[in-house]
Amino acid sequence: MEKAQEIMDWLSELAVQYGLKIIGAVVVLVVGLWVIKAIMKGIKKTMNKRNLDESLKPFLLSMISILLKVMLVISVLAMVGIQMTSFIAILGAAGLAVGLALSGTLQNFAGGVMILIFKPFKVGDFIDAQGYMGTVTEIQIFITILLTPDNKTIIIPNGPLSTGSLTNFSSQENRRVDWTFGIAYGDDYDKAKSLIIDLLKTEEKVLNDPEPFIALGEMADSSVNITVRAWVNAADYWTVFFSMNEKFYKEADKKGLSIPFPQLDVHLAK
Repeated sequence: MEKAQEIMDWLSELAVQYGLKIIGAVVVLVVGLWVIKAIMKGIKKTMNKRNLDESLKPFLLSMISILLKVMLVISVLAMVGIQMTSFIAILGAAGLAVGLALSGTLQNFAGGVMILIFKPFKVGDFIDAQGYMGTVTEIQIFITILLTPDNKTIIIPNGPLSTGSLTNFSSQENRRVDWTFGIAYGDDYDKAKSLIIDLLKTEEKVLNDPEPFIALGEMADSSVNITVRAWVNAADYWTVFFSMNEKFYKEADKKGLSIPFPQLDVHLAK
């Protein structure tokens, strides 16, 4: 009987000592979960207003939610009286070890987040980055996938992709096409210029504003080079580029113009 009484007294003392703490911790837990839910709704609305990439929203929301809930649980356990110092120290050490082991992966993860937020390019853009050129087919958290013009699949880690320089050929609506057409010394420059103007007029995809630019660009070793610049829609760049090359080659001879090639005169002395 005495032992039973001692146990009852101990339980009563324990209930008095920790009862209020437990009740307070439960209240904080319930209120905290409600607050976290409200915060997540606000963050989700902000993401929708800023048109954040759909593939990034679920990941960021789940990550923020888990972080807030972990902080809440730690706070509740501390209220009850559980010593969290050692636990947090162990957790921090483990996190540091994992972070060092996965430093490259974490860098790629951070790079993927930066790409999805700031959008230096999007799916469907043609880019030149990290020594590769191709059309972006997928932007994942850790990697970006390109499809090259010769149908090769290139996988680039997002870490260096987000920090390195890149060229986005699709970000602007229009692009400038540049040509250098060579004629022989002695050929009629005005006739060549008139031919190029006529050829540009036959290209329906060449824009009139800004108007094409034609000028004598260089008197080279074997040819007189004419610089030609015209603006087109970005999607029509290569079509117009190759078409003009073909037309000039076919029409130059008809106009009495010579397309020169490198020559070397050798004089033999007796």
